[in-house]
Amino acid sequence: MTHPQSLPAPVGELFRAAFRAHPAGVAIVTASGPEGAVGLTASSVASVAVDPATLAFSVTGGRSASFIAAAQTIVVHLIGADQLDMARTFADPTAPRFTESMDWELLPTGEPLLREAQWALRCEIVHRASLGGSALLAAKVLDIRSNPSSSAPLVYHNREFHTLFQGVPAVA
Repeated sequence: MTHPQSLPAPVGELFRAAFRAHPAGVAIVTASGPEGAVGLTASSVASVAVDPATLAFSVTGGRSASFIAAAQTIVVHLIGADQLDMARTFADPTAPRFTESMDWELLPTGEPLLREAQWALRCEIVHRASLGGSALLAAKVLDIRSNPSSSAPLVYHNREFHTLFQGVPAVA
Protein backbone atom coordinates (compact mmCIF):
# COMPACT_ATOMS: atom_id res chain seq x y z
CA MET A 1 0.00 0.00 0.00
CA THR A 2 1.32 3.44 -0.93
CA HIS A 3 0.98 6.21 1.60
CA PRO A 4 0.20 9.80 0.59
CA GLN A 5 3.34 11.89 0.32
CA SER A 6 3.66 14.83 2.70
CA LEU A 7 5.91 17.54 1.39
CA PRO A 8 7.14 20.61 3.23
CA ALA A 9 5.53 22.92 0.63
CA PRO A 10 2.82 25.50 1.19
CA VAL A 11 -0.66 23.96 1.26
CA GLY A 12 -1.84 26.19 -1.60
CA GLU A 13 0.95 24.92 -3.86
CA LEU A 14 0.12 21.28 -3.08
CA PHE A 15 -3.61 21.95 -3.46
CA ARG A 16 -3.09 23.41 -6.96
CA ALA A 17 -0.85 20.47 -7.91
CA ALA A 18 -3.44 17.96 -6.69
CA PHE A 19 -6.27 19.52 -8.68
CA ARG A 20 -4.13 19.95 -11.82
CA ALA A 21 -3.93 16.15 -11.77
CA HIS A 22 -7.71 15.80 -11.33
CA PRO A 23 -9.64 16.20 -14.62
CA ALA A 24 -12.79 18.31 -14.58
CA GLY A 25 -15.61 18.90 -17.03
CA VAL A 26 -15.70 22.22 -18.89
CA ALA A 27 -18.62 24.64 -18.83
CA ILE A 28 -19.24 28.23 -19.82
CA VAL A 29 -21.31 30.32 -17.43
CA THR A 30 -23.09 33.40 -18.79
CA ALA A 31 -25.18 36.19 -17.31
CA SER A 32 -26.36 39.68 -18.12
CA GLY A 33 -24.32 42.40 -16.47
CA PRO A 34 -24.97 46.13 -16.29
CA GLU A 35 -23.04 46.64 -19.54
CA GLY A 36 -24.40 43.59 -21.38
CA ALA A 37 -23.60 39.90 -21.69
CA VAL A 38 -20.74 38.43 -19.63
CA GLY A 39 -19.32 34.91 -19.47
CA LEU A 40 -16.43 32.77 -18.36
CA THR A 41 -15.12 29.23 -18.70
CA ALA A 42 -15.48 27.15 -15.52
CA SER A 43 -14.16 23.74 -14.56
CA SER A 44 -15.70 23.75 -11.09
CA VAL A 45 -19.33 22.97 -12.02
CA ALA A 46 -20.81 20.03 -10.12
CA SER A 47 -24.26 18.58 -9.69
CA VAL A 48 -25.52 18.88 -6.12
CA ALA A 49 -29.08 17.53 -6.05
CA VAL A 50 -31.71 16.14 -8.41
CA ASP A 51 -34.81 17.33 -6.53
CA PRO A 52 -34.72 20.23 -6.80
CA ALA A 53 -32.17 20.12 -9.61
CA THR A 54 -29.24 22.10 -8.21
CA LEU A 55 -25.64 22.68 -9.25
CA ALA A 56 -22.70 24.51 -7.72
CA PHE A 57 -19.59 26.23 -9.04
CA SER A 58 -17.04 28.79 -7.98
CA VAL A 59 -15.73 31.97 -9.58
CA THR A 60 -12.59 33.92 -8.79
CA GLY A 61 -11.84 37.59 -9.47
CA GLY A 62 -12.32 39.47 -12.71
CA ARG A 63 -15.11 41.55 -14.15
CA SER A 64 -17.17 38.65 -15.57
CA ALA A 65 -16.83 36.64 -12.35
CA SER A 66 -18.06 39.51 -10.20
CA PHE A 67 -21.11 40.10 -12.46
CA ILE A 68 -21.91 36.38 -12.49
CA ALA A 69 -21.54 36.14 -8.70
CA ALA A 70 -24.00 39.04 -8.30
CA ALA A 71 -26.52 37.86 -10.93
CA GLN A 72 -29.95 36.54 -9.99
CA THR A 73 -30.04 34.15 -12.96
CA ILE A 74 -27.35 32.57 -15.15
CA VAL A 75 -26.96 29.97 -17.88
CA VAL A 76 -24.50 27.12 -17.39
CA HIS A 77 -23.47 25.68 -20.76
CA LEU A 78 -22.02 22.15 -20.65
CA ILE A 79 -19.84 21.91 -23.72
CA GLY A 80 -18.11 19.25 -25.78
CA ALA A 81 -14.85 19.01 -27.66
CA ASP A 82 -16.39 20.67 -30.71
CA GLN A 83 -16.72 23.87 -28.63
CA LEU A 84 -13.01 24.01 -27.75
CA ASP A 85 -12.55 27.42 -29.42
CA MET A 86 -15.48 28.78 -27.42
CA ALA A 87 -13.98 27.43 -24.18
CA ARG A 88 -10.67 29.12 -24.98
CA THR A 89 -12.37 32.41 -25.84
CA PHE A 90 -14.29 32.52 -22.55
CA ALA A 91 -11.18 31.46 -20.60
CA ASP A 92 -9.20 34.45 -21.93
CA PRO A 93 -10.20 37.61 -20.04
CA THR A 94 -8.95 39.78 -22.92
CA ALA A 95 -10.77 37.93 -25.74
CA PRO A 96 -13.87 39.53 -27.26
CA ARG A 97 -16.96 37.53 -26.36
CA PHE A 98 -20.52 37.72 -27.66
CA THR A 99 -19.37 38.94 -31.07
CA GLU A 100 -21.38 38.75 -34.29
CA SER A 101 -19.47 35.60 -35.27
CA MET A 102 -20.45 33.77 -32.06
CA ASP A 103 -23.76 31.91 -32.27
CA TRP A 104 -25.64 33.37 -29.30
CA GLU A 105 -28.86 35.12 -28.35
CA LEU A 106 -30.47 36.77 -25.36
CA LEU A 107 -33.22 34.62 -23.88
CA PRO A 108 -36.59 36.31 -23.29
CA THR A 109 -35.61 36.29 -19.59
CA GLY A 110 -32.44 38.28 -20.38
CA GLU A 111 -29.60 35.74 -20.05
CA PRO A 112 -27.17 35.08 -22.91
CA LEU A 113 -27.52 31.62 -24.48
CA LEU A 114 -24.73 30.01 -26.50
CA ARG A 115 -26.69 28.06 -29.11
CA GLU A 116 -23.89 25.54 -29.87
CA ALA A 117 -23.62 24.20 -26.31
CA GLN A 118 -24.61 20.56 -25.83
CA TRP A 119 -26.60 21.47 -22.72
CA ALA A 120 -27.76 24.84 -21.42
CA LEU A 121 -29.12 24.99 -17.88
CA ARG A 122 -30.85 28.25 -16.99
CA CYS A 123 -30.50 28.68 -13.24
CA GLU A 124 -31.42 30.93 -10.35
CA ILE A 125 -28.62 31.53 -7.84
CA VAL A 126 -29.98 30.44 -4.47
CA HIS A 127 -26.88 30.62 -2.27
CA ARG A 128 -23.62 32.56 -2.26
CA ALA A 129 -20.63 32.07 0.02
CA SER A 130 -17.30 33.88 0.00
CA LEU A 131 -14.33 31.59 0.53
CA GLY A 132 -10.88 33.14 0.29
CA GLY A 133 -10.77 35.06 -2.97
CA SER A 134 -13.56 32.98 -4.53
CA ALA A 135 -17.33 32.96 -4.49
CA LEU A 136 -19.07 29.60 -4.19
CA LEU A 137 -22.48 29.69 -5.87
CA ALA A 138 -25.35 27.21 -5.65
CA ALA A 139 -27.98 27.49 -8.36
CA LYS A 140 -31.39 25.89 -8.83
CA VAL A 141 -32.07 24.77 -12.41
CA LEU A 142 -35.12 26.47 -13.92
CA ASP A 143 -34.93 25.25 -17.51
CA ILE A 144 -32.79 22.85 -19.57
CA ARG A 145 -32.15 22.97 -23.30
CA SER A 146 -30.30 20.24 -25.16
CA ASN A 147 -28.46 20.34 -28.45
CA PRO A 148 -27.77 16.70 -29.33
CA SER A 149 -24.20 16.19 -30.44
CA SER A 150 -21.90 13.28 -30.95
CA SER A 151 -18.96 15.35 -29.74
CA ALA A 152 -16.71 13.83 -27.10
CA PRO A 153 -16.69 15.50 -23.68
CA LEU A 154 -14.25 18.35 -23.09
CA VAL A 155 -12.23 18.20 -19.87
CA TYR A 156 -9.62 20.38 -18.24
CA HIS A 157 -6.53 18.61 -16.89
CA ASN A 158 -3.06 19.86 -15.99
CA ARG A 159 -3.83 23.39 -17.29
CA GLU A 160 -4.90 22.13 -20.73
CA PHE A 161 -8.14 21.18 -22.49
CA HIS A 162 -8.50 17.51 -23.49
CA THR A 163 -11.18 15.30 -25.05
CA LEU A 164 -12.36 11.93 -23.82
CA PHE A 165 -13.02 9.04 -26.14
CA GLN A 166 -16.71 8.26 -25.99
CA GLY A 167 -17.75 4.70 -25.37
CA VAL A 168 -14.36 3.55 -24.12
CA PRO A 169 -14.85 2.51 -20.50
CA ALA A 170 -12.06 2.27 -17.97
CA VAL A 171 -10.76 -1.26 -17.73
CA ALA A 172 -9.92 -2.85 -14.38
